[in-house]
Amino acid sequence: MNNIFTGSGVALVTPFDASMQVDFDALKQLVEFQMDNGIDFLVVQGTTGESPTLSADEKRAILDTVLETNNGKLKIVYGMGGNDTAGIAAKLENGLNGVDGILSVSPYYNKPTQKGIIAHYKILADSTDLPIILYNVPGRTGSNMAAETTLELAEVKNIVAVKEASGNMEQILQIIKDRPQGFGVLSGDDNLTMPLILAGADGVISVVANAFPAQFSTMVHASMKGDLVTARKAHNSLFDITKMFFEQGNPAGVKTALSHLGIMDDFMRLPLYPIDQKLKDRIKRKVNEILGA
Repeated sequence: MNNIFTGSGVALVTPFDASMQVDFDALKQLVEFQMDNGIDFLVVQGTTGESPTLSADEKRAILDTVLETNNGKLKIVYGMGGNDTAGIAAKLENGLNGVDGILSVSPYYNKPTQKGIIAHYKILADSTDLPIILYNVPGRTGSNMAAETTLELAEVKNIVAVKEASGNMEQILQIIKDRPQGFGVLSGDDNLTMPLILAGADGVISVVANAFPAQFSTMVHASMKGDLVTARKAHNSLFDITKMFFEQGNPAGVKTALSHLGIMDDFMRLPLYPIDQKLKDRIKRKVNEILGA
């Protein structure tokens, strides 16, 4: 099974209102914003979507809203991972109507061995016919998925890609070099996306694209075409604000930008906490600069 998730993907944030309920109208507006500005696929309920703080009913309602708004235009990836292999497998066996693929984070907190990670993903792959994107983010999970582990899992029929957010360029380049034909490598770090695509990666699952879908998609697509002048210009324009977005935690920074753009409010559920006013002001000034306002 070849990877079908290429180009510019966005890990959608979850909008909340002042009462900390999901703001479905803002969610629709956010999805339309992505659809109208060059995004290739949407990721629902990744880390950026604050999935740990959402109930099962809220998650289903969010997915249904995205599916309805999208109306078949873009491919939809749904985040489903965790540190209970049997529990995730059972959820996958129940099926997910309308979803094109699964993004599944490497098991966190338990800190399994590489053999444990391989066994975990093989059970998940046996539990669904949907394509699975591996997700390596050791800064959150507490353990790295080695290149050798990813390459072994790449041989599993419906494991089609990896989102690599280790920040380890040598490791990612090893995967790109040795992967089997049809297996995708997606950047999980916005500021590394352009160099990784130039090295052979297939795209990105982005945070920054929530607020700047047109600019980020321009950078991704230009990189994929080898148009380095356009790619570098877009990359450089977003470089500083990308660092700002992660300075005091994700998705607080990007939600500040989205609030400034009038798309949604910047509320988050605890334990996530708002960024300070100085950083908010810096982000707003940078948004205006990027947009020429």
